[in-house]
Amino acid sequence: MVSFRDLDVLRFRFRTVQLNRMRWRDYIERENPVAAALMAKMQIEPSERPKVKTECLRLLATLKLDRARTKLISGFIDTYLNLSVEEEKLFEREIGRLAPQEKETVMEIVTSWMEKGLEEGRRSESALIVRQLRKRLGGLREDLEAEVSQLSFTDLENLGEALLDFTSEADLETWLQAKK
Repeated sequence: MVSFRDLDVLRFRFRTVQLNRMRWRDYIERENPVAAALMAKMQIEPSERPKVKTECLRLLATLKLDRARTKLISGFIDTYLNLSVEEEKLFEREIGRLAPQEKETVMEIVTSWMEKGLEEGRRSESALIVRQLRKRLGGLREDLEAEVSQLSFTDLENLGEALLDFTSEADLETWLQAKK
């Protein structure tokens, strides 16, 4: 509240919503992107987690949002309903039970998570290898850094082993040339 001695200038009144006390099933048919995202934080029995994730994605798929909004909401769902390996298996079974069109759209969303995760992993591996090369060789030219950054995940793993034998940038250049 913002007030002066005898005058209230601004008064905030709001209602508290505790998602973990709300039932996710009450929102399963609502065509609302916020409902699709927030169902992931509602009251969920541990055994229902794969089913809830499937339903969140099914609802998201039916909304036909643009790619950016879909990615934002699906990222929220994936973050807050991060499943164990066993739950992932049940999740895959649940996806298999969806209608063909819904299944295809949900699989596109799940595939985009996997691609994003792989690309982030490759970038992280690339950054690590570049740091190791700098330390091993006492520095690294920008053109070589850029070339290393473009390597596949498998090539980065191989370079991670090979760099232990490098003594100069020439060794790295020879290794990179052999990859072409």
